[in-house]
Amino acid sequence: MQTRQMNRRQFLGGAAAVGVFTIVPRHILGGAGQVPPSEKLNIAGIGVAGMGAADLQAVSTENIIALCDVDWRHAAKTFDKYPDARKHRDFRKMLEAEDKNIDAVVVSTPDHIHAAAAMMAIKMGKHVYCQKPLCHNVYEVRQLTEAARKHKVMTQMGTQLHATGEMKTFVEWVKSGVIGKIRKVDIWSGKNWGGGERPTDTSPVPETLDWDLWLGPAPYRPYCERRYLPGEWRRWWDFGTGTLGDMGCHIIDPACWALDLGYPTSVEAQPGPFNSETYPQKTIVKWEFPARGELPAVTMTWYDGENRPPRPAELEETRNMPDQGGLYYGETGTILLAHGGNPRLIPESRMKDLKRPEPFLQRGIDHWQDWIRACKGGPKPLSNFDYAGPLTETILLGNIAALAKQKLQWDGPGMRVTNLPEANKLLRREYRKGWTL
Repeated sequence: MQTRQMNRRQFLGGAAAVGVFTIVPRHILGGAGQVPPSEKLNIAGIGVAGMGAADLQAVSTENIIALCDVDWRHAAKTFDKYPDARKHRDFRKMLEAEDKNIDAVVVSTPDHIHAAAAMMAIKMGKHVYCQKPLCHNVYEVRQLTEAARKHKVMTQMGTQLHATGEMKTFVEWVKSGVIGKIRKVDIWSGKNWGGGERPTDTSPVPETLDWDLWLGPAPYRPYCERRYLPGEWRRWWDFGTGTLGDMGCHIIDPACWALDLGYPTSVEAQPGPFNSETYPQKTIVKWEFPARGELPAVTMTWYDGENRPPRPAELEETRNMPDQGGLYYGETGTILLAHGGNPRLIPESRMKDLKRPEPFLQRGIDHWQDWIRACKGGPKPLSNFDYAGPLTETILLGNIAALAKQKLQWDGPGMRVTNLPEANKLLRREYRKGWTL
Protein backbone atom coordinates (compact mmCIF):
# COMPACT_ATOMS: atom_id res chain seq x y z
CA MET A 1 0.00 0.00 0.00
CA GLN A 2 2.80 2.39 0.88
CA THR A 3 4.45 2.06 -2.54
CA ARG A 4 1.14 2.95 -4.24
CA GLN A 5 0.50 6.05 -2.19
CA MET A 6 1.31 9.47 -3.68
CA ASN A 7 0.99 12.78 -1.88
CA ARG A 8 -0.36 15.97 -3.55
CA ARG A 9 3.08 17.47 -4.14
CA GLN A 10 4.31 14.32 -5.90
CA PHE A 11 1.14 14.18 -8.02
CA LEU A 12 1.43 17.80 -9.16
CA GLY A 13 5.10 17.37 -9.95
CA GLY A 14 4.36 14.32 -12.07
CA ALA A 15 1.43 16.04 -13.75
CA ALA A 16 3.62 18.97 -14.75
CA ALA A 17 6.17 16.60 -16.25
CA VAL A 18 3.60 15.06 -18.61
CA GLY A 19 1.86 18.33 -19.47
CA VAL A 20 -1.25 17.97 -17.32
CA PHE A 21 -2.58 21.27 -16.00
CA THR A 22 -5.00 21.99 -13.19
CA ILE A 23 -7.88 24.45 -13.33
CA VAL A 24 -7.24 27.40 -11.03
CA PRO A 25 -9.61 30.35 -10.72
CA ARG A 26 -8.32 33.76 -11.92
CA HIS A 27 -8.72 35.41 -8.51
CA ILE A 28 -6.41 32.82 -6.92
CA LEU A 29 -3.72 33.20 -9.57
CA GLY A 30 -3.71 36.99 -9.49
CA GLY A 31 -1.25 39.14 -11.37
CA ALA A 32 -1.10 40.34 -14.94
CA GLY A 33 -1.44 37.84 -17.74
CA GLN A 34 -2.17 34.82 -15.58
CA VAL A 35 -5.40 33.50 -17.04
CA PRO A 36 -5.97 29.75 -16.76
CA PRO A 37 -6.82 27.87 -19.99
CA SER A 38 -10.23 26.95 -18.59
CA GLU A 39 -11.38 30.57 -18.26
CA LYS A 40 -12.36 33.16 -20.82
CA LEU A 41 -10.37 36.33 -21.24
CA ASN A 42 -11.98 39.64 -20.32
CA ILE A 43 -11.31 41.82 -23.38
CA ALA A 44 -11.69 45.54 -24.07
CA GLY A 45 -11.84 46.97 -27.59
CA ILE A 46 -10.36 50.32 -28.65
CA GLY A 47 -11.74 51.43 -32.00
CA VAL A 48 -14.72 49.11 -32.45
CA ALA A 49 -16.28 49.95 -35.83
CA GLY A 50 -15.09 48.75 -39.23
CA MET A 51 -12.05 46.50 -38.78
CA GLY A 52 -12.47 46.82 -35.02
CA ALA A 53 -15.89 45.17 -35.26
CA ALA A 54 -14.36 42.30 -37.26
CA ASP A 55 -11.56 41.87 -34.74
CA LEU A 56 -14.02 41.73 -31.84
CA GLN A 57 -16.16 39.19 -33.68
CA ALA A 58 -13.05 37.03 -34.11
CA VAL A 59 -12.33 37.10 -30.36
CA SER A 60 -15.96 36.88 -29.25
CA THR A 61 -15.27 33.39 -27.92
CA GLU A 62 -14.12 35.41 -24.88
CA ASN A 63 -15.88 38.01 -22.72
CA ILE A 64 -16.15 41.41 -24.41
CA ILE A 65 -16.64 43.61 -21.37
CA ALA A 66 -15.64 47.16 -22.42
CA LEU A 67 -15.79 49.12 -25.68
CA CYS A 68 -14.19 52.42 -26.62
CA ASP A 69 -14.79 54.55 -29.70
CA VAL A 70 -14.63 58.28 -30.40
CA ASP A 71 -17.67 58.12 -32.71
CA TRP A 72 -20.63 56.46 -31.08
CA ARG A 73 -22.79 56.63 -34.20
CA HIS A 74 -20.14 54.82 -36.24
CA ALA A 75 -19.76 52.26 -33.45
CA ALA A 76 -23.49 51.83 -32.81
CA LYS A 77 -23.79 48.36 -34.37
CA THR A 78 -20.93 47.06 -32.24
CA PHE A 79 -22.42 48.62 -29.10
CA ASP A 80 -25.72 46.89 -29.92
CA LYS A 81 -23.98 43.55 -30.47
CA TYR A 82 -22.40 43.61 -26.99
CA PRO A 83 -25.09 45.32 -24.89
CA ASP A 84 -23.50 44.32 -21.57
CA ALA A 85 -20.13 45.88 -22.43
CA ARG A 86 -19.42 49.23 -20.81
CA LYS A 87 -19.02 52.08 -23.32
CA HIS A 88 -16.24 54.69 -23.31
CA ARG A 89 -14.93 57.46 -25.61
CA ASP A 90 -11.40 57.99 -24.28
CA PHE A 91 -9.25 54.85 -24.16
CA ARG A 92 -7.10 56.36 -21.40
CA LYS A 93 -10.07 56.75 -19.10
CA MET A 94 -11.37 53.32 -20.07
CA LEU A 95 -8.10 51.57 -19.25
CA GLU A 96 -7.91 53.31 -15.90
CA ALA A 97 -11.53 52.48 -15.05
CA GLU A 98 -11.34 48.87 -16.25
CA ASP A 99 -7.83 48.04 -15.03
CA LYS A 100 -8.94 45.36 -12.57
CA ASN A 101 -11.57 43.95 -14.92
CA ILE A 102 -9.69 43.25 -18.15
CA ASP A 103 -6.97 40.82 -19.20
CA ALA A 104 -6.43 41.92 -22.79
CA VAL A 105 -7.04 44.74 -25.25
CA VAL A 106 -7.75 44.83 -28.98
CA VAL A 107 -6.52 48.04 -30.67
CA SER A 108 -8.16 48.68 -34.06
CA THR A 109 -7.91 52.45 -34.41
CA PRO A 110 -6.33 54.48 -37.25
CA ASP A 111 -2.55 54.12 -37.39
CA HIS A 112 -1.66 57.30 -35.49
CA ILE A 113 -3.39 56.05 -32.30
CA HIS A 114 -1.92 52.52 -32.23
CA ALA A 115 1.20 53.28 -30.20
CA ALA A 116 -0.39 55.42 -27.51
CA ALA A 117 -3.24 52.97 -26.90
CA ALA A 118 -1.18 49.78 -27.07
CA MET A 119 1.62 51.20 -24.92
CA MET A 120 -0.71 52.22 -22.10
CA ALA A 121 -2.29 48.76 -22.10
CA ILE A 122 1.11 47.02 -22.13
CA LYS A 123 2.43 49.08 -19.23
CA MET A 124 -0.67 48.02 -17.28
CA GLY A 125 0.20 44.38 -17.94
CA LYS A 126 -2.51 43.71 -20.52
CA HIS A 127 -2.10 41.41 -23.48
CA VAL A 128 -2.46 43.35 -26.75
CA TYR A 129 -3.75 42.59 -30.21
CA CYS A 130 -2.94 45.60 -32.42
CA GLN A 131 -3.96 46.18 -36.01
CA LYS A 132 -1.35 46.66 -38.70
CA PRO A 133 0.85 48.55 -39.25
CA LEU A 134 2.01 48.22 -35.69
CA CYS A 135 2.62 51.97 -35.31
CA HIS A 136 2.74 55.23 -37.22
CA ASN A 137 6.53 55.67 -37.10
CA VAL A 138 9.72 53.69 -36.50
CA TYR A 139 10.42 55.07 -33.02
CA GLU A 140 6.96 54.08 -31.80
CA VAL A 141 7.42 50.56 -33.17
CA ARG A 142 10.74 50.08 -31.38
CA GLN A 143 9.38 51.42 -28.09
CA LEU A 144 6.29 49.20 -28.28
CA THR A 145 8.32 46.10 -29.13
CA GLU A 146 10.67 46.64 -26.21
CA ALA A 147 7.83 47.40 -23.78
CA ALA A 148 5.98 44.20 -24.69
CA ARG A 149 9.14 42.21 -24.03
CA LYS A 150 9.78 44.00 -20.74
CA HIS A 151 6.26 43.52 -19.39
CA LYS A 152 6.05 39.91 -20.63
CA VAL A 153 2.62 40.25 -22.24
CA MET A 154 1.35 38.30 -25.23
CA THR A 155 1.05 40.35 -28.41
CA GLN A 156 -0.14 39.94 -31.99
CA MET A 157 -0.19 42.34 -34.95
CA GLY A 158 -3.28 42.17 -37.14
CA THR A 159 -1.81 40.45 -40.20
CA GLN A 160 -4.49 37.77 -40.27
CA LEU A 161 -3.12 36.08 -43.40
CA HIS A 162 -0.05 35.11 -41.39
CA ALA A 163 -2.01 32.20 -39.93
CA THR A 164 -3.58 30.88 -43.14
CA GLY A 165 -2.75 27.56 -44.74
CA GLU A 166 -1.78 29.33 -47.98
CA MET A 167 0.82 31.45 -46.21
CA LYS A 168 2.22 28.50 -44.28
CA THR A 169 2.44 26.42 -47.45
CA PHE A 170 4.47 29.17 -49.12
CA VAL A 171 6.83 29.44 -46.13
CA GLU A 172 7.31 25.66 -46.15
CA TRP A 173 8.10 25.68 -49.87
CA VAL A 174 10.73 28.39 -49.50
CA LYS A 175 12.36 27.00 -46.36
CA SER A 176 12.42 23.51 -47.91
CA GLY A 177 14.29 24.79 -50.95
CA VAL A 178 11.64 24.14 -53.61
CA ILE A 179 13.25 26.83 -55.82
CA GLY A 180 16.67 26.91 -54.16
CA LYS A 181 18.21 29.97 -52.61
CA ILE A 182 16.37 33.25 -53.23
CA ARG A 183 18.23 36.50 -53.93
CA LYS A 184 15.52 38.64 -55.53
CA VAL A 185 11.92 39.41 -54.54
CA ASP A 186 9.45 41.70 -56.34
CA ILE A 187 6.28 42.63 -54.44
CA TRP A 188 3.45 44.97 -55.33
CA SER A 189 0.01 46.38 -54.59
CA GLY A 190 -2.33 48.13 -57.00
CA LYS A 191 -3.84 50.19 -54.20
CA ASN A 192 -3.36 53.94 -54.05
CA TRP A 193 -3.46 55.66 -50.67
CA GLY A 194 -1.89 58.89 -51.85
CA GLY A 195 -2.60 62.26 -53.40
CA GLY A 196 -4.79 65.14 -52.37
CA GLU A 197 -4.46 68.60 -50.87
CA ARG A 198 -5.41 69.84 -47.44
CA PRO A 199 -9.01 71.11 -47.56
CA THR A 200 -9.55 74.83 -47.11
CA ASP A 201 -13.17 74.43 -46.03
CA THR A 202 -14.44 73.00 -42.75
CA SER A 203 -17.55 71.16 -41.67
CA PRO A 204 -19.50 71.01 -38.42
CA VAL A 205 -18.26 68.12 -36.29
CA PRO A 206 -20.99 65.47 -35.92
CA GLU A 207 -22.49 65.44 -32.45
CA THR A 208 -21.55 61.78 -31.98
CA LEU A 209 -17.85 62.32 -32.83
CA ASP A 210 -15.18 63.61 -30.47
CA TRP A 211 -12.86 65.08 -33.10
CA ASP A 212 -10.18 66.13 -30.60
CA LEU A 213 -9.92 62.56 -29.29
CA TRP A 214 -9.84 61.20 -32.85
CA LEU A 215 -6.84 63.45 -33.60
CA GLY A 216 -5.07 62.16 -30.49
CA PRO A 217 -1.31 62.86 -30.60
CA ALA A 218 -1.45 64.23 -34.18
CA PRO A 219 -1.31 67.99 -34.84
CA TYR A 220 -4.66 69.73 -34.63
CA ARG A 221 -6.58 70.51 -37.81
CA PRO A 222 -10.24 71.42 -38.44
CA TYR A 223 -12.72 68.67 -39.26
CA CYS A 224 -13.79 68.36 -42.89
CA GLU A 225 -16.52 65.93 -43.90
CA ARG A 226 -15.46 62.95 -46.02
CA ARG A 227 -11.84 64.08 -46.22
CA TYR A 228 -10.53 62.04 -43.28
CA LEU A 229 -13.32 59.70 -42.18
CA PRO A 230 -14.25 56.93 -42.32
CA GLY A 231 -11.26 55.59 -44.31
CA GLU A 232 -9.51 58.47 -46.08
CA TRP A 233 -7.13 59.03 -43.17
CA ARG A 234 -4.75 56.44 -44.68
CA ARG A 235 -3.49 58.88 -47.34
CA TRP A 236 -2.51 61.65 -44.88
CA TRP A 237 1.00 61.79 -43.37
CA ASP A 238 -0.41 62.87 -40.02
CA PHE A 239 -2.71 59.86 -39.61
CA GLY A 240 -1.92 56.96 -41.93
CA THR A 241 1.09 55.27 -43.48
CA GLY A 242 0.06 55.25 -47.15
CA THR A 243 -0.23 52.24 -49.43
CA LEU A 244 3.06 50.83 -48.18
CA GLY A 245 1.96 50.89 -44.53
CA ASP A 246 -1.50 49.55 -45.31
CA MET A 247 -0.67 46.67 -47.63
CA GLY A 248 3.04 46.15 -47.03
CA CYS A 249 2.38 44.44 -43.70
CA HIS A 250 0.43 41.77 -45.59
CA ILE A 251 2.45 41.45 -48.79
CA ILE A 252 5.98 41.87 -47.40
CA ASP A 253 5.18 39.56 -44.47
CA PRO A 254 5.69 36.29 -46.44
CA ALA A 255 9.12 37.43 -47.63
CA CYS A 256 10.29 38.42 -44.16
CA TRP A 257 9.00 35.19 -42.62
CA ALA A 258 10.12 32.70 -45.25
CA LEU A 259 13.55 34.28 -45.77
CA ASP A 260 14.29 35.33 -42.16
CA LEU A 261 15.13 38.79 -43.47
CA GLY A 262 15.51 40.79 -40.26
CA TYR A 263 16.67 44.40 -40.65
CA PRO A 264 17.74 45.77 -44.05
CA THR A 265 21.10 47.49 -44.51
CA SER A 266 19.80 50.07 -46.99
CA VAL A 267 16.58 51.45 -48.45
CA GLU A 268 15.86 53.79 -51.35
CA ALA A 269 12.63 55.01 -52.94
CA GLN A 270 11.35 56.44 -56.21
CA PRO A 271 8.13 58.21 -55.20
CA GLY A 272 5.68 59.83 -57.55
CA PRO A 273 4.78 63.47 -56.90
CA PHE A 274 3.62 64.14 -53.33
CA ASN A 275 3.36 66.94 -50.81
CA SER A 276 3.73 67.54 -47.09
CA GLU A 277 0.13 66.45 -46.46
CA THR A 278 -0.42 63.23 -48.41
CA TYR A 279 1.57 60.19 -49.55
CA PRO A 280 2.71 59.55 -53.14
CA GLN A 281 0.14 58.01 -55.45
CA LYS A 282 2.77 55.55 -56.63
CA THR A 283 6.12 54.45 -55.25
CA ILE A 284 8.97 52.05 -55.91
CA VAL A 285 11.02 51.08 -52.85
CA LYS A 286 14.13 48.87 -52.78
CA TRP A 287 15.61 47.27 -49.66
CA GLU A 288 18.92 45.42 -49.43
CA PHE A 289 19.19 42.65 -46.82
CA PRO A 290 22.49 41.05 -45.80
CA ALA A 291 23.34 37.36 -45.93
CA ARG A 292 21.96 35.37 -42.97
CA GLY A 293 24.13 32.33 -42.23
CA GLU A 294 23.80 30.08 -45.29
CA LEU A 295 21.09 32.30 -46.78
CA PRO A 296 22.34 34.78 -49.40
CA ALA A 297 21.78 38.54 -49.49
CA VAL A 298 18.37 39.57 -50.84
CA THR A 299 17.15 42.53 -52.85
CA MET A 300 13.44 43.21 -52.30
CA THR A 301 11.58 45.77 -54.43
CA TRP A 302 8.10 47.15 -53.75
CA TYR A 303 5.78 48.66 -56.39
CA ASP A 304 2.45 50.34 -55.69
CA GLY A 305 -0.23 52.40 -57.40
CA GLU A 306 0.28 52.20 -61.17
CA ASN A 307 3.78 50.75 -60.77
CA ARG A 308 4.31 47.07 -61.54
CA PRO A 309 7.38 44.82 -61.49
CA PRO A 310 8.75 43.45 -64.76
CA ARG A 311 6.64 40.56 -66.03
CA PRO A 312 8.61 37.28 -65.84
CA ALA A 313 9.36 35.85 -69.26
CA GLU A 314 8.31 32.37 -68.10
CA LEU A 315 4.83 33.51 -67.01
CA GLU A 316 2.23 32.21 -69.47
CA GLU A 317 0.75 34.82 -71.80
CA THR A 318 -2.74 33.73 -70.77
CA ARG A 319 -2.06 34.32 -67.07
CA ASN A 320 -2.69 37.78 -65.70
CA MET A 321 -0.48 39.22 -63.02
CA PRO A 322 -2.54 39.55 -59.81
CA ASP A 323 -3.33 43.08 -58.61
CA GLN A 324 -1.35 42.37 -55.43
CA GLY A 325 1.29 39.78 -54.68
CA GLY A 326 4.92 38.74 -54.90
CA LEU A 327 7.44 37.09 -57.22
CA TYR A 328 10.27 35.09 -55.64
CA TYR A 329 13.25 34.33 -57.86
CA GLY A 330 15.27 31.29 -56.80
CA GLU A 331 18.23 29.37 -58.18
CA THR A 332 16.02 26.70 -59.73
CA GLY A 333 12.70 28.43 -60.33
CA THR A 334 10.23 31.19 -59.54
CA ILE A 335 7.22 31.29 -57.22
CA LEU A 336 4.25 33.58 -57.79
CA LEU A 337 2.30 34.30 -54.60
CA ALA A 338 -0.91 36.26 -55.17
CA HIS A 339 -2.03 38.22 -52.11
CA GLY A 340 -4.18 35.81 -50.10
CA GLY A 341 -3.64 32.99 -52.60
CA ASN A 342 -1.72 29.74 -52.89
CA PRO A 343 1.89 29.75 -54.10
CA ARG A 344 2.36 28.63 -57.73
CA LEU A 345 5.47 27.69 -59.63
CA ILE A 346 5.88 29.43 -62.96
CA PRO A 347 5.58 28.37 -65.64
CA GLU A 348 2.42 26.63 -64.39
CA SER A 349 3.49 23.41 -66.15
CA ARG A 350 6.09 22.90 -63.41
CA MET A 351 3.35 22.34 -60.84
CA LYS A 352 2.63 18.80 -62.02
CA ASP A 353 6.17 17.66 -61.18
CA LEU A 354 6.38 19.53 -57.88
CA LYS A 355 7.46 17.42 -54.92
CA ARG A 356 5.61 19.16 -52.13
CA PRO A 357 7.51 19.23 -48.84
CA GLU A 358 5.98 17.72 -45.75
CA PRO A 359 4.07 20.41 -43.79
CA PHE A 360 5.89 21.48 -40.64
CA LEU A 361 3.82 24.52 -39.58
CA GLN A 362 0.72 23.90 -37.49
CA ARG A 363 -2.65 24.30 -39.19
CA GLY A 364 -6.11 24.66 -37.72
CA ILE A 365 -5.94 27.76 -35.52
CA ASP A 366 -6.71 31.23 -36.83
CA HIS A 367 -4.76 34.42 -36.20
CA TRP A 368 -6.94 35.72 -33.36
CA GLN A 369 -7.24 32.39 -31.57
CA ASP A 370 -3.46 32.00 -31.84
CA TRP A 371 -3.21 35.14 -29.70
CA ILE A 372 -5.95 34.07 -27.27
CA ARG A 373 -4.26 30.70 -26.76
CA ALA A 374 -1.00 32.49 -25.93
CA CYS A 375 -2.74 34.75 -23.42
CA LYS A 376 -3.85 31.61 -21.60
CA GLY A 377 -0.36 30.18 -21.37
CA GLY A 378 0.04 28.65 -24.83
CA PRO A 379 2.92 29.15 -27.28
CA LYS A 380 3.91 32.63 -28.38
CA PRO A 381 1.75 33.93 -31.27
CA LEU A 382 3.26 33.80 -34.75
CA SER A 383 2.97 37.54 -35.42
CA ASN A 384 4.03 38.71 -31.96
CA PHE A 385 5.73 42.10 -31.69
CA ASP A 386 9.24 40.60 -31.64
CA TYR A 387 8.50 39.52 -35.23
CA ALA A 388 6.00 42.20 -36.26
CA GLY A 389 8.13 45.05 -34.92
CA PRO A 390 11.14 44.63 -37.25
CA LEU A 391 8.72 43.88 -40.12
CA THR A 392 6.88 47.16 -39.53
CA GLU A 393 10.10 49.13 -39.12
CA THR A 394 11.32 47.81 -42.47
CA ILE A 395 8.10 48.87 -44.16
CA LEU A 396 7.99 52.36 -42.62
CA LEU A 397 11.60 52.95 -43.68
CA GLY A 398 10.27 52.98 -47.24
CA ASN A 399 8.20 56.06 -46.46
CA ILE A 400 11.22 57.74 -44.84
CA ALA A 401 13.29 57.04 -47.95
CA ALA A 402 10.57 58.69 -50.05
CA LEU A 403 10.81 61.82 -47.88
CA ALA A 404 14.62 61.80 -47.85
CA LYS A 405 14.83 61.36 -51.65
CA GLN A 406 18.09 59.46 -51.49
CA LYS A 407 19.43 56.03 -50.60
CA LEU A 408 19.67 55.52 -46.85
CA GLN A 409 22.15 53.27 -45.06
CA TRP A 410 20.40 51.69 -42.09
CA ASP A 411 21.74 50.46 -38.76
CA GLY A 412 18.82 48.31 -37.63
CA PRO A 413 19.94 47.38 -34.09
CA GLY A 414 20.97 50.99 -33.46
CA MET A 415 17.81 52.35 -35.12
CA ARG A 416 19.56 55.07 -37.08
CA VAL A 417 20.37 56.25 -40.59
CA THR A 418 24.16 56.35 -40.84
CA ASN A 419 24.77 58.35 -44.04
CA LEU A 420 22.19 61.15 -43.67
CA PRO A 421 21.90 62.23 -40.03
CA GLU A 422 19.03 64.65 -40.69
CA ALA A 423 16.88 61.71 -41.85
CA ASN A 424 16.85 60.41 -38.28
CA LYS A 425 14.47 63.24 -37.41
CA LEU A 426 11.89 61.41 -39.57
CA LEU A 427 11.94 58.32 -37.35
CA ARG A 428 9.60 59.92 -34.82
CA ARG A 429 7.45 63.00 -34.26
CA GLU A 430 6.43 65.32 -31.48
CA TYR A 431 3.09 64.53 -29.86
CA ARG A 432 0.42 67.15 -29.41
CA LYS A 433 0.24 68.60 -25.90
CA GLY A 434 -1.52 66.25 -23.50
CA TRP A 435 -0.39 63.05 -25.26
CA THR A 436 2.53 60.81 -24.38
CA LEU A 437 3.83 57.41 -25.36
